Amino acid sequence: MESAASVTADAKIVIKGVKKRFGPKVVLDGLDLVVPRGQSLVIIGGSGTGKSVTIKCVLGILKPDAGQILVDGQDTAKLRGNARDAYLRKFGMLFQGAALFDSMTVWENVAFGLIQGRGVKRATAREIAFEKLAKVGLAADVGALYPSELSGGMQKRVGLARAIAAEPEIIFFDEPTTGLDPIMSDIINNLIVETRGSGTTTLSITHDLVSARKIADRIAMLYKGKIIWEGPTAEIDRSGNPYVEQFIHGRAEGPIKMEVKA
Repeated sequence: MESAASVTADAKIVIKGVKKRFGPKVVLDGLDLVVPRGQSLVIIGGSGTGKSVTIKCVLGILKPDAGQILVDGQDTAKLRGNARDAYLRKFGMLFQGAALFDSMTVWENVAFGLIQGRGVKRATAREIAFEKLAKVGLAADVGALYPSELSGGMQKRVGLARAIAAEPEIIFFDEPTTGLDPIMSDIINNLIVETRGSGTTTLSITHDLVSARKIADRIAMLYKGKIIWEGPTAEIDRSGNPYVEQFIHGRAEGPIKMEVKA
């Protein structure tokens, strides 16, 4: 496996030896990963392997038990007050279930972070919201609707519009195509690729290999709390790693054993 440290000297995110456990369950067990600046890295792996926990640790939602996380060379564990607020403004996120506020209209959902997090005036935030909705292919009249009036695919687009509303430096995509049909999944993948084109650094987690192949510059596989393979997307089919090969081909037989509770 190619060393993550050798990928680039200009890393946006560096994760070093991160460990996290919940009671007796070890979720991250010395995780090492580099996300190059301006690139798209996708973490693949089965359910419960620590993908979401990784993102939560980078955001500071969870505190690692050990290890270090650097973003733009800053040790995130040492950030407090205004420095931490400035750090969080670097990020946008598309949540797995879109996570829209049911009581707000679509445009208010998109503008939420601008108004609440950055103090943007409501009228200005509204203009930005409609601009971002157009960017993800949604007509202006959608802005006045409520999330319950939208299809799953449209909700994902609104979630993406919200993620890019403040033009963040880093965007996290949490299972961006889960629950979508193949056509809508491809539309969302295309939108993510377009987002990458602006120079934004993206980190995605998914078990959808079609999506991973389309949106990633690099792919890393997480298994039992560690990265067991990482490299350019084009090399995943010749990884030579039996865990990766079993996962990408969806085979029941192989070194990955499903944990089944009695």
